[in-house]
Amino acid sequence: MERENRVTKGKGQNTELMPRELITEILLKLPVKSLSRFKCVCKSWLSIISDPEFTTLHFGLAATHTERLVLFVPRTREARSIDFNLPFHDDSACITLNLEFLPPKPFEIQICGSCRGFVLLNSCQSLWVWNPSTSAHKKLSSSPIVLTGMFFIFLYGFGYDPSTDDYIVAQASCDLYGLIRVELFSLRDNAWKEMEGVHLSKINNGNDRRNGTFLNDSNAIHWLTFRYDVLEHFILAFDLIKRKFSEVPLPVGFKENCDFNFCDFGVLGEFLSLCAGGYNCAAEIWVMKEYKVQASWTKIIVVPIDQIPTRYFTLICSTKGGDIVGKLGNTTLVKCNDQGQLLEHQYYYDCPNGFPVAVYTESLLSLPFDND
Repeated sequence: MERENRVTKGKGQNTELMPRELITEILLKLPVKSLSRFKCVCKSWLSIISDPEFTTLHFGLAATHTERLVLFVPRTREARSIDFNLPFHDDSACITLNLEFLPPKPFEIQICGSCRGFVLLNSCQSLWVWNPSTSAHKKLSSSPIVLTGMFFIFLYGFGYDPSTDDYIVAQASCDLYGLIRVELFSLRDNAWKEMEGVHLSKINNGNDRRNGTFLNDSNAIHWLTFRYDVLEHFILAFDLIKRKFSEVPLPVGFKENCDFNFCDFGVLGEFLSLCAGGYNCAAEIWVMKEYKVQASWTKIIVVPIDQIPTRYFTLICSTKGGDIVGKLGNTTLVKCNDQGQLLEHQYYYDCPNGFPVAVYTESLLSLPFDND
C-alpha cells in the first residue's frame, strides 16, 4: 500500500513517500500506549512497531519510559495498572488489565519480581512471565526439585542477563533438614538448571518466602533476608552475569538498631533502598547512592513516631517529584512527601495476605523465542 507512508505537500500537489527511517525515528519518541494504538494505522507501521530491533531501541530510550504499578485486588478479582505519578483518585490513573490467560481458579496471585517490563507471577503454584503492556505471557515448566514435593521455595527472583540477552528466574528451596538448592530457569533455553557448589546458610524459615528486587545497573537480583544464627538482616545479591552470590553491606550502625519492628527493601529511582521502623522509634528510609559501597548509604527520610499512622509500612517506589509510594498494612495504598507526611491514600481490601503490587516499566519487548 503506497498510501501508507505518503505525506501531502499541499492542495493539488502530488504526494511523496516518507522514508521508513524517518517514520521509525518519529515512532521511537512515542510512549508505549500510543504505539500500541498506532499498530492499527497501517501494515507498515505494524511491521515497524513489532520489529524486535525497534522494541529494543525504544526500551533503551529513557525519555519514553513510563513506570506504573501493577496491583491485584482479591475482592474484585481484578488486575489494575496505576500511574502512580498521578493522584490516586484521577480516573485516568488506573486501567484494568487482561488476565484471561490464567486458569479460572481461586484468585491466588503472588508477584515474584519484575524486570524490563515483564512481571513474574505465581498463580496456583505455576509461574508465569507476563508483559502487562502487551498482554504477552509465557507459562514456565515446573522445576524438577519442585515436582518432588520435598522442598519449600523460600526465595524467588527475576532478572535480565545482558551478556546472553536472556531472562532468568532464580529460586532457592530447602528441605526439612536444611538442605538448600538453587535453580535457574533460562527463558531462552526454556529449561531449569540446578546450580552446583552453592553454600548458603539457612536464611529463612519455612513460613518466610521472599521475592527479589532486580537492579538494572548491577545486573543482579537482591533479597533482604534474615540470618537466624545471629538474628540480623542482610542483603543477598545474585549476579546474573557471573552467576555468583554475594552480600551487600547494610548502613553503618543499622544492624545494631534493635528497635526496628519492620524492615522493608526495594528500589527508589535507580538506588537500592531500605525502610525500617518500630513501635518505639522513628521510621527511616535509606538509599545506597553507590552500589555495594557501605559509606554511600544515605538517610533521606525520618518520620517521627507520633506521625506514623501504622507500624506496618511497605515501601514500593518514588514518583518523579520525589514523593514516596507504599502500602499501609494489608489494605491501603499511600503517597507521602519527602518529609514523610501523608498526601493521599486509596483503600482496597483487608485480606490476610494483602494485595500484591509491584512496579513495572511499560515496554513492547518480547520474550526470547516467544511465539505465544
